[in-house]
Amino acid sequence: MALISAQADASGGKGLKHPKSTLDGTETVCPLGTFICPPRPDNFALCRPNAMLEFYDPSLPQNTDLRPTAKTYVQAEHVDSSNQTVYHLSGRVKMDRADQQVQADRIDYNDETTDYDARGDVRYQEAGELLSADHMQGNTNANRGIADGNLRFQMLLSHGNGTADQAHMLDAQHSRYHRVAYSTCDIGHHLWEIRAKKLTINKETGRGVARDATMRLGHVPFLYLPYMSFPVDNRRMSGFLYPTFSHTTRGGYTFSIPYYLNLAPNYDATLEPRLYSLRGPMLAGQARYLFPGTSGQLDFEYLAKDRFDDTTLSPTATDTLGRDRWLMKYTDSTALWPGWSFGTSINRASDRNYLRDFGSDLYTISTGTLASNAYINGSGNWWSASFGADYYQNVDPSLPDSVVQYKRWPRATFNLDIPLNRWLEAGLSSEAVAFRKQDVVEGDRLDLYPFIGADFQGAAWFVRPKVAWRYTAYQLSNGYQNYGFYGPLAAGQASPFTDRTPSRSLPIASLDSGLIFERDTSLFGSNYTQTLEPRLYYLYAPYRDQSNLPLFDTTLMSFDYWQLFSPSQYSGADRQMNANNLTAAVTTRLLDESGVERLSLSFGQIRYFTPQKVPLTGTTATDFAGSDYVVELGSQLSDDWRLNGSYQWNPHSRQTDMGTVELQRRIGLDGVLNFSYRFRRSLLEQYDASVVYPVSDRWRLLGHWTYSVMDKRTVEAMAGIQYESCCVKLSLLGRHYVNGYDGLVPTTTTANPGTNNAIMFELEFKGMGAFNGQTETYLRRGILGYQ
Repeated sequence: MALISAQADASGGKGLKHPKSTLDGTETVCPLGTFICPPRPDNFALCRPNAMLEFYDPSLPQNTDLRPTAKTYVQAEHVDSSNQTVYHLSGRVKMDRADQQVQADRIDYNDETTDYDARGDVRYQEAGELLSADHMQGNTNANRGIADGNLRFQMLLSHGNGTADQAHMLDAQHSRYHRVAYSTCDIGHHLWEIRAKKLTINKETGRGVARDATMRLGHVPFLYLPYMSFPVDNRRMSGFLYPTFSHTTRGGYTFSIPYYLNLAPNYDATLEPRLYSLRGPMLAGQARYLFPGTSGQLDFEYLAKDRFDDTTLSPTATDTLGRDRWLMKYTDSTALWPGWSFGTSINRASDRNYLRDFGSDLYTISTGTLASNAYINGSGNWWSASFGADYYQNVDPSLPDSVVQYKRWPRATFNLDIPLNRWLEAGLSSEAVAFRKQDVVEGDRLDLYPFIGADFQGAAWFVRPKVAWRYTAYQLSNGYQNYGFYGPLAAGQASPFTDRTPSRSLPIASLDSGLIFERDTSLFGSNYTQTLEPRLYYLYAPYRDQSNLPLFDTTLMSFDYWQLFSPSQYSGADRQMNANNLTAAVTTRLLDESGVERLSLSFGQIRYFTPQKVPLTGTTATDFAGSDYVVELGSQLSDDWRLNGSYQWNPHSRQTDMGTVELQRRIGLDGVLNFSYRFRRSLLEQYDASVVYPVSDRWRLLGHWTYSVMDKRTVEAMAGIQYESCCVKLSLLGRHYVNGYDGLVPTTTTANPGTNNAIMFELEFKGMGAFNGQTETYLRRGILGYQ
């Protein structure tokens, strides 16, 4: 299964004498709330205590280069030196030289030639390896030796161990074993092992090479190779990675086996042949590079002549039968000269159905747009600038291409932030963009936003006044009179664009102020510092009629707590809200004795002294006296519990507009329970729960469930089980999820229920390489806190 592997997460021997959860003896628990936890190294804590470590001497040097100049020290209960050249040693004999140590019942040592012959309970140690045998002879100066008789060996830089008929120490960096059995399982309890006629270990490259090798699971051989290579420490190396088996409704049974190419220390590649039973063979891969001043990564997938007709699942689907399918993702970051760099991200697919057909998780299949960009960026102490372009591709098969954003072709920005003194600053935010898109109004836009602001503050107060001016000008393309905001005009419909060069200019003033009070308090027997932080934010912007301005990249932002202190409710420069508003908010926090924030509770609302008169389109005004009341809660009073929540209540409609609850509990060191509820009126209501439950040290149960109340259906469900022993990890998952999901409701038809089923299986032989395949990637993305 793992023929030739890439990496092995291993470290030195200090964790081997007293095994813990990782080889270096450290715990790697992911903090609560972490979006995606880092993978953990192989855990050998489940292995039995290694009996060979009873003669391990941690005080010996680990540098083999010391051998040529090192002296040989000998200890024994009896010494016969009558020969004057050959010393006959007996009784607890020990010979030390640099990183080498030999212990035996009897040793004959030639002081002139440095030949030795050890017999009876021979125990040998050198940098990175232990060995025991009945008999061993060799030469210390030449770093050669031969051992045989009940031979066992243990690698100290990994958990690799085995037995052999004979071992040859060729020099300080190379050894060879004949008729050998190798595994990372417990000594004498090999769940899996490699049996070979000859095994050569090269410590310089960190590689083991087996000839005429058979891999066995239990006592059953399942793979024969005349040549097999694998790692014996934590260095990268070329070779096959762990295969992945899965099944999906849209792809059928899938098998993939990646091959890793360790081309150089600063660049590598991975080729991953895949076979889809319904669609045919695919070649996927990844290439990475890191040079002075530049780094990048290329990911690609290519399937020639798709064998499957998507219209069998849905009459409205695009027919991909016989078409070449592909996906390409490329990122690069290059330093050009001091203060300037070039960055690019190119993401393209062959067709709109690609992510739905080949995606393996809800995040991928719900992606509606692939964004590509390339920019030159510069910055200094008080300025920043960029020049480049953005391009977008529609990859949602349920939506027309007209929903895709405008191409920003090109786009330039220039920003200033100049400190005039310790409390006064002046600056500028500016942007120039050319917007391009078929069958809609096109044009260029210049947005200038100069400002001057001050920051007065003390230990318990702050006052931050700011005055700005916003000027936005357009140059619309020819034929602008033929379009509305979102496309061509219907017959008899008038265009909202009455001027080819419209503009908008207005001042914006704000005053942000707050106080900070604190006191000592206690809760549940713990001492805290409690703060009370009232805050007032006044915003003024006069009304300007903007009904004749196009909508290139502007939308209404979702309202949340931070919108209480924002100068605009719109993203983009096409709309600037009018304002004569006062935000009143208050926050209280609990800080523990080490200064860690354990609880934060905020409440606030905006009061409108004048109506809101700037909608996205038209001139409709809102006469609400105030915004939603907003409550934000964040709490982690215990290291094992975390609770976050938000709530918005609309005083105009007297209804709840939005509410979320997120609860997370740690279960032991590697278990976690998550629950969340999300509600947005008329748009979304979902429950989400996930769990990693450790049944024992070896078994874990996995689950994930997302349910949409509005659709009365399960959006995604997953159940799985994981088994981990000393040297094997196994994952088996069953999944049911919707496809064509746009983030609010699943896309369904009578013929296509919009669902997909998948079974994913992954088997890893620990110590033979650290590769996280599809299963591991899906779990880390799908379950908050999974490791």
